[in-house]
Amino acid sequence: MHMSSNSELVVSKARLGDLQEGISRLHREASAYRYNYLIVGALLASVAVLVLWFFYSRNEILLSGDAVAHINIARRVFDSRTPGPMQLGTVWLPLPHVLTIPFVVSARLWKSGLGGSIPSVISYVIAGLGIFRLLSIWSRLAAWVATLIFAANPNVLYVQTTALNEPMYLACFIWSVVFFVEANRALLRNHANAGRWLERGAIALAAAILTRYDGWFLAFACWLTVLPIAVKRMRSFPDEQRQTIRKSAVKALLLTALAPTLWLAVNFGSKGNALDFANGPYSAKAIAERTTANGAAPYPGEGHPWTAGVYFEKAAQLNMGETGVARLLVIFAALASLFFALRFDWQMPALLWSPVVFYALSIAYGSVPIFLPVWWPFSYYNLRYGLELIPAIAGGFGFAIVLLRQRWKWQYAPRLGACCLGVLAVLSYWNAWRATPICLREVRANGQARLQLDAQLARVLESLPANATILAYVGSHSGAFEMAGIPFRRTINEGIYLVWDSSLRHPAAAADYVIASADDPVAAAIEAHPDSLTRIAEIDVPGQARTSVYRSLTR
Repeated sequence: MHMSSNSELVVSKARLGDLQEGISRLHREASAYRYNYLIVGALLASVAVLVLWFFYSRNEILLSGDAVAHINIARRVFDSRTPGPMQLGTVWLPLPHVLTIPFVVSARLWKSGLGGSIPSVISYVIAGLGIFRLLSIWSRLAAWVATLIFAANPNVLYVQTTALNEPMYLACFIWSVVFFVEANRALLRNHANAGRWLERGAIALAAAILTRYDGWFLAFACWLTVLPIAVKRMRSFPDEQRQTIRKSAVKALLLTALAPTLWLAVNFGSKGNALDFANGPYSAKAIAERTTANGAAPYPGEGHPWTAGVYFEKAAQLNMGETGVARLLVIFAALASLFFALRFDWQMPALLWSPVVFYALSIAYGSVPIFLPVWWPFSYYNLRYGLELIPAIAGGFGFAIVLLRQRWKWQYAPRLGACCLGVLAVLSYWNAWRATPICLREVRANGQARLQLDAQLARVLESLPANATILAYVGSHSGAFEMAGIPFRRTINEGIYLVWDSSLRHPAAAADYVIASADDPVAAAIEAHPDSLTRIAEIDVPGQARTSVYRSLTR
């Protein structure tokens, strides 16, 4: 009896020791993962700030007209004759502008453009951490490889220094995939935290939906991958857990649906048309109709989803590089994603590559062209959309590492594969830097003339009396007001709806000075009502509409 008690005591102590060792190992692993995240975050933040300083010192963060517009939409929310949320407009989605507002309150950050860059830099860091988190559930080496491929991409690095909304969307996109993949894993393993992952995924999706219209399709894709599995697997949960997960799923679905519903309501309340962003006068469709000459050939991919998808894929490849190495890398990433989907898990690759479907449909039927310098019409337009596939390509490299580890038992095979992929990526990115990253080339080609016009107009604006009111279509000239540091509350612009319409009927009586370009509503108003206006300046920059500044004789 006594010997039996001693034996049980020895066994209990052994089990306690094993338990303590297991807990200690878990703590060490958790600490190692936290340490990796700290290292990744610190590296991403350091690189982001250094690259921002580099392009800011070269005066290249405001080359994109869209970036300038995003900054000034955010500024007009509080700097306007009628400040408030209505200044956000109804075409571009509001979240990037709302998050930019705190950084453009400072006149210095506003004029320099840095205020618009800060949210993008933060988004770049968050996106990189998301890539690391997404692949780390399979392999830490794969996570490092994918993160470095994504974070070192020359075009990603340039765009994250601007106020464009792609960096913020990439962060929302990547973390939406992270949360829905985790929800799927929890469901398949009968873990009760599946509902919590769905709720987090819905928050990320809502942010994506309010950042870019890509997010609307992403929401459909994410729920499509998880709902059938949730319905099937919930039967195996205990009643209490099933009820908890069901409530979480319903809340997550409602939150996902609330985001686009809110935007439809904003459009209806502002313009009386819930789809104003899609078919209104400033929508992509309306702009395409105004800027396309009668009898012009359709743009590549119009009405043809396959051609549109090919153009989008080519844009992604050009964002990786313009040599044969870049093409090889994209093909390799696609094949690795396919094999990973067949061998392990189809959800993650399917979601990462889902932008191909969205852009094939958008280009074909949504008046959203992409022009490539290497294919007809041999021009630059919307090439940055190809950045949406960089997470999938980076993920494909990570999938390749996972496949190598499973296929070959030699312990150095994954490291050797990582080194080979790293060498190829370095070659591709080095050539991209030497040739100038294609997103930077695009804004140089399309933005230099606009920047020159804004600079000349800013000098004229600076010479006007300090309290003068100005009638202008600031959608075309916001960069000039930004350079001159002239508050938007001194302007009558298209964001002041009723006042704007009445001012166009009587431009001379509306403001002390009037700015008109050959292709904007103010020029049409002056042509119809030219009385009591005298031209005091005219700016003519090749490639830009001629711009005139008038002084009112009645004020």
